[in-house]
Amino acid sequence: MQVYYATQFVLPLPPGHRFPMAKYQMLRDRLADELPGIELMEAHPATDGELALAHSPAYVAAITDGTVDPKLMREIGFPWSPAMAERARRSVGATIAACRAAFREGVAANIAGGTHHAYADKGGGFCVFNDAAVASRLMQAEQARSRSAPLRVAIIDLDVHQGNGTARIFRDDATVFTLSLHGQKNFPFRKEASDLDIDLPDGCGDDDYLQALEGALEELERRFEPGLVMYLAGADPHEGDRLGRLKLTWDGLEARDRRVLDWAWQRRIPLAFAMAGGYGVRIEDTVQAQVNTFRVAAQYAGRWQNRSR
Repeated sequence: MQVYYATQFVLPLPPGHRFPMAKYQMLRDRLADELPGIELMEAHPATDGELALAHSPAYVAAITDGTVDPKLMREIGFPWSPAMAERARRSVGATIAACRAAFREGVAANIAGGTHHAYADKGGGFCVFNDAAVASRLMQAEQARSRSAPLRVAIIDLDVHQGNGTARIFRDDATVFTLSLHGQKNFPFRKEASDLDIDLPDGCGDDDYLQALEGALEELERRFEPGLVMYLAGADPHEGDRLGRLKLTWDGLEARDRRVLDWAWQRRIPLAFAMAGGYGVRIEDTVQAQVNTFRVAAQYAGRWQNRSR
């Protein structure tokens, strides 16, 4: 299973900043140590043209050269720096590469990504460019020659926060289905309308969460037939997350991941996933949740490989 990273770009965040930047390198190190079947690959940056598939050229240019409005940078939550701009491009590039690999091999991943709060003309909530939106549109363009109809993409967003930027970008696009299962009272407090939004109460645990997920997947299947699944596997529904407000256990998170990956496998739909949010009281817990996701995904990648032999 191919996994793409940009961990060499570490943002120079001020002391006490609440974004856990160290989790990406910690995750990469654990994957290298514990899952030898994973092929770790450096991500290339997304180009201006690729980013313009989902973002305004003016916004892309402002992020690139550092002329973005300070108010917009406060919404993003990071100080601008050349490393920030480069990392944002490579985070998108990692999801693009994971999607291409998923078409070849069935399952692939981005160690970071899941930047679903980024709109076409602004970022927010630690999200600069929307990797799922850019990758969806690029895959549609790349697949157009081999398909009689446009590639249809399902974005299954199981980060604890609603994918507002993604929902807005694809609001009038019938070829992309946006599904968001999230905390009702959590950020963003002003939500956009996805194709399917499932609002969960504070304190939601394993059984209720998994029942809601099952219903959401059934509804997705009734309404849409995707040729690619993009899965945002946020670790922040875990009970140990500082910002999540839900109560999923380790077993609940693993069951969630297994259900999504099995749903795509049973239908033989290529799946690319990104790690999205995770803000554990203990950063080690966030990384453990992510390692567990990769362990499940590697099992399904093995099924794809066995099928192709």
